[in-house]
Amino acid sequence: MGPRQGKAGADVSVAYENLFRGLLFPVYESGMRRRRTLQYLHEYERNQWLDPEQIRAMQWSKLKVLIDHCWENVPYYRERWQQLGVEPGDIRSMDDYALLPVLEKADIRANFERMVARGWRRKILFKTTGGSTGEPLRFGYTRESYERRVAVMFRGYGWAGARLGQRTLYLWGQSSGRRSMKDLLHQVAFHRRTLNAFAMSESRMPEYAAFIDRYRPEVIVSYIAPIVKLAEWVMATGHRIHRPSLVLGAAESLHEAQREVIERAFGCPAYNTYGCREFMLVAAECKHRNGLHVNADHLAVELGAGLTGAASDGARDVIVTDLHNFGMPLLRYANGDLATEGAGRCDCGRGLPLLSRIDGRKLDALRTPDGRFLPGEFIVYAFLKISGVDRYQVVQRELGVLDVNVVRAPGFDESEMEGVVRELESRFGQATAIRVHYVDEIKLTPTGKHRVTISELQ
Repeated sequence: MGPRQGKAGADVSVAYENLFRGLLFPVYESGMRRRRTLQYLHEYERNQWLDPEQIRAMQWSKLKVLIDHCWENVPYYRERWQQLGVEPGDIRSMDDYALLPVLEKADIRANFERMVARGWRRKILFKTTGGSTGEPLRFGYTRESYERRVAVMFRGYGWAGARLGQRTLYLWGQSSGRRSMKDLLHQVAFHRRTLNAFAMSESRMPEYAAFIDRYRPEVIVSYIAPIVKLAEWVMATGHRIHRPSLVLGAAESLHEAQREVIERAFGCPAYNTYGCREFMLVAAECKHRNGLHVNADHLAVELGAGLTGAASDGARDVIVTDLHNFGMPLLRYANGDLATEGAGRCDCGRGLPLLSRIDGRKLDALRTPDGRFLPGEFIVYAFLKISGVDRYQVVQRELGVLDVNVVRAPGFDESEMEGVVRELESRFGQATAIRVHYVDEIKLTPTGKHRVTISELQ
């Protein structure tokens, strides 16, 4: 693989990094934008070293304030809790809190205005999720919540070694059309560039690799699907691409097989992060990679019932509460993701709890005729040893039938594909029909994700 930048270039980069962190970013963020991001970042950097018991106590203290606020000011929660005969005084612990109803996307759509806190309407910012199920979701959050989310993101990326002011490349989503001068200047000041992941294609891989070689980033932050595709192209062509210090995967779960491909191609460690549009960064790996540290001093993250059956292997619903969004609080919000709880404490010494892995989207879990569920990760492993496949996807539209879409590449061996079918039959049973379709393309979602599995079952 290609070498990292020389000593002179590294010295210049470190000098700019120090200038950015010590002067440029504080002037921009605190002086020009009047934001408290840096204050929150310092707060969170102190919090992470507290003992687990102290973090849990801090989390509960923040949550109790939010619960009281919702009772007094958010009509939706007050009315729903009254229907259940619950008052704030009845909620004395996280165990009590876990008995409150889970908030679903449908609840937000049906009760949007009643979820806005009284007196906060003019203080709320609004955002819409991509709507991978075809139903975009609009939600609100406060300025403080946003600034804290940015601070938590900086902290989480820093766990892997990505620092403010480092030369960073984002392989990310980007709207079509020319970018404004303001946006370009912002990119330069923040020492970052963006490559449009949505415009990537096999024929354009040399352009993307050439840009990386010219820009020589220290950090690459990318959607998983495009960075894996680029890594596969690098391995297939033998291109000596520039070696960054690390790669951060975002927007979807990084499977171990994908991590291995990225690390072999770029000659550096790859780290997993987990977030969602409703809350930004939820958890991230540190350099020890003992699991993903949950931002428990900023969010209350619970793991609910999740999947059932022996094949679920501990995957459970992710349920999140933003502890600082008082404008439109989302209490016990099920975002549709699945994760597995971690055990013990990381060797890094942080007191934050761990998730052992992110299992993917609940909507993407496949169902067997006997009632078990299989997370999308199983499909990744079913395809691990097959060569000559550019992309694959399994779609379940009815129980007992799986449609396997495959984009073939040079070196494809149909006998290996027969092995994949046998593996699927071993888990789903002979009663399930496995239909293989060879297609020219499997498109990414509007947010740049490759959905390995899609379930259209109710």
